[in-house]
Amino acid sequence: MARTPIKMIACLAGLVTALALAGCGASAAQTNDAGTKLVGAGVTTIFHGAAFQNKTAHGVARTPTTALDICETVDRHRSARVDHRVDHRVLHRFAIRSDEGANSLRERLRAHAEDAEPILLSHEDHTPGQGQYANVAHFVDARVASGADRAEVTAQVARRMAEAHLTDHVRESNFTWIEGLVRAGRVRLLGHDPDSAEAVDALVERGGRVAEFPTTLEAARRAREVGLLIVAGAPNVLRGGSHSGNVAATELISHGLVDALASDYLPTGLLGSVAALVRRGLTSLPEAVGLVTAGPAAVAGLGDRGRIAPGLVADFALVDDRTSWPHVVTTLKARPLAVL
Repeated sequence: MARTPIKMIACLAGLVTALALAGCGASAAQTNDAGTKLVGAGVTTIFHGAAFQNKTAHGVARTPTTALDICETVDRHRSARVDHRVDHRVLHRFAIRSDEGANSLRERLRAHAEDAEPILLSHEDHTPGQGQYANVAHFVDARVASGADRAEVTAQVARRMAEAHLTDHVRESNFTWIEGLVRAGRVRLLGHDPDSAEAVDALVERGGRVAEFPTTLEAARRAREVGLLIVAGAPNVLRGGSHSGNVAATELISHGLVDALASDYLPTGLLGSVAALVRRGLTSLPEAVGLVTAGPAAVAGLGDRGRIAPGLVADFALVDDRTSWPHVVTTLKARPLAVL
């Protein structure tokens, strides 16, 4: 594909993406600070990740209680309409083997009106040996490269894989419960890290609409065959491959197997990935822009944004790409009629 010139100042539809709030909780001040950073990345709609799980990663504790706190903060922020630059929403990240996570998610749903729009829910299982960490040897090598002792990591992985069997019944019970929520219209379901055609088929059976970060070409191809939307990570594009040893986002894009790019904790990577894709000749400029605008909006079920067209939300990002890295000049966010 011929390289598309992109040295210009362009007006794009506002970017739509998902990432986690920094830190262990979320305050109004943190949400405001996040809004400032997101505007600098051209983002006008953000889904903050609330992790319904018990896990500590990179020194940050993720607990169901913290997830509820994040949801409450974002809900309060939205209802107060204190930030007209960014539409703040929640991506509910549910560890499928967690009883405590399920209980807190039930509490969240009780506070969410049954006639409201479905919540965005992604179920995940980070047990080594499948999903993101299907390549156990790569997982161990990566931990060792970061300074861990190989024998200790190998023992920890073996223990986690053995202990996972003790929660198989929790996993199956939660899958059944989620399927009921989907059928009742309470949830728009994403499946995180599907690693095979069988995993994709199971996601479809429980009513899933989106394959989030498929880890193999096989899974992505099956997702396309059965009509699921497909999400990959912008950092994967910039890095040129997966840090977990899985299929590269650029390989999936070259096969036409990606509908949206997620910021995956790096909002500035969205426009950077657009530039990278075009400069590498993998997509045209309109196709690359669609991966961070219309595509993510479709993934979230938001048909009112992501494109510049009559009748849609008038969210825009003014982007200057005359330097080596796309620079957001400003964003223009449509205000609710009540505040005009």
